[in-house]
Amino acid sequence: MCINSFKIIRLIGGFMIRIFFFVLGFCLLVFSFSYYIMCLNVLSIGYNFMVMVHFIFRSPTFYLGLIGFFMILFSIIIKGDKKI
Repeated sequence: MCINSFKIIRLIGGFMIRIFFFVLGFCLLVFSFSYYIMCLNVLSIGYNFMVMVHFIFRSPTFYLGLIGFFMILFSIIIKGDKKI
């Protein structure tokens, strides 16, 4: 194999890692937002909006949503090698 093929493999590998983190972050965001939508049903029972917000901020899915958001953000912002 020549040197250029190693650079191409390295370029594709970095791109696949960014795609992996993007998809994983997207899945975490979908999971956390679906949980938030299910929590909106608590309002129909008679709970206060501030009680629901306090519950959401204390739940682990809030932190999973933040992690997913930053995973998507960093996978878009961080650029790979442009040279082949």
